Amino acid sequence: MRGSAILVLRERRVTFSFITAAFYGRSGTTALAGEITATTWARFFDAYEPVRALVAERGGELLGLTHYLLHRSTTAIEPLCYLQDLFTSEAARGKGVGRALINGVYQQAKAAGCRRVYWQTHETNHTAMQLYDKLAERSGFVVYRKLF
Repeated sequence: MRGSAILVLRERRVTFSFITAAFYGRSGTTALAGEITATTWARFFDAYEPVRALVAERGGELLGLTHYLLHRSTTAIEPLCYLQDLFTSEAARGKGVGRALINGVYQQAKAAGCRRVYWQTHETNHTAMQLYDKLAERSGFVVYRKLF
């Protein structure tokens, strides 16, 4: 990992306002309603929720975050881990922060007894896929959805 200060990964010990102020807000077609964001962050602090978060920071500066959730499956006895969102600040890209966050999720998933970690990305996200191809294998599955 590049950089003079140590990169710190931290689980769920960050305030909603800190993240929102730093970079979490989305705009345009990917914008989420405030109620969704607030509910998501409340879940991170609820011990009974399977939704988790890791943040990466260096010298007190927030560099990235990832959301993941643990869930049961009908194809395995052990739980699975879905890495739902991964984000790094522009300044942190290409500096090992995304890799560290994914590896942090791997560690958390192993500790929880998960059989695998999986995620999806948009087909145009080529830069991220270069990293993902080094850390995992493509499943070959196509995602279908129906919105209600």
